[in-house]
Amino acid sequence: MGAWEITTLIIGEVLLTLSVFSAIIALIVFLIRKPIRKHKPVDMLIFEKIKPAVNTVNNKIMLFITFLGKHQFLIPANLILIFYFLLVKRQNWFSIRVITIAISSLVLMLLLKQLFQRKRPLSPLLKAAKGLSFPSGHAIMAVTFYGLLIYILQHSITTDWLKWFVTILIIVLIVSIGFSRVYLRVHYASDVAAGFIIGLLWLLLSLAILKWLEGYITSL
Repeated sequence: MGAWEITTLIIGEVLLTLSVFSAIIALIVFLIRKPIRKHKPVDMLIFEKIKPAVNTVNNKIMLFITFLGKHQFLIPANLILIFYFLLVKRQNWFSIRVITIAISSLVLMLLLKQLFQRKRPLSPLLKAAKGLSFPSGHAIMAVTFYGLLIYILQHSITTDWLKWFVTILIIVLIVSIGFSRVYLRVHYASDVAAGFIIGLLWLLLSLAILKWLEGYITSL
């Protein structure tokens, strides 16, 4: 069996495993979806607290930051990482991690949105966003992509101070992406908070499964 066939087989097995976990999580959240369909008073309070900071300059900054969590940016970024580890570094397992986590987190996010069916805020700041509100897809994808980037850098950078400096910068970026969605009033704060939690749990779960699978395959 060739290298590409082995890689394809591994990806298929991993995606199947993660799909099972997705179904389990989906079943759990399906049971509690109704209380979350409407916004909470704290969501509106946070909108009011942000109002004094709204101005033209901040609007442009927030639009740029939110772009870093959009699929138009994340798809090319994921592809660059995949081909970098596959063709340059020759580290197949890192490329498999990128592929698996990107696809599985996207599927999980879409599934959760359909389960909760929460509508977006009625008065967006600049432009209405398409789709449903809970959980925030930007928050989930930011945590899974940039969180995976932190994981990769933790295993790649040997200088401790640089490793933690870059890690802190990325964490600030993740939080900023989530905040930008609330600032632009296309998500409630609870959408973003849930997205952060779900994204982090999914990232840790995925990495644990992939690490176990890597050890299992290499031991054969």
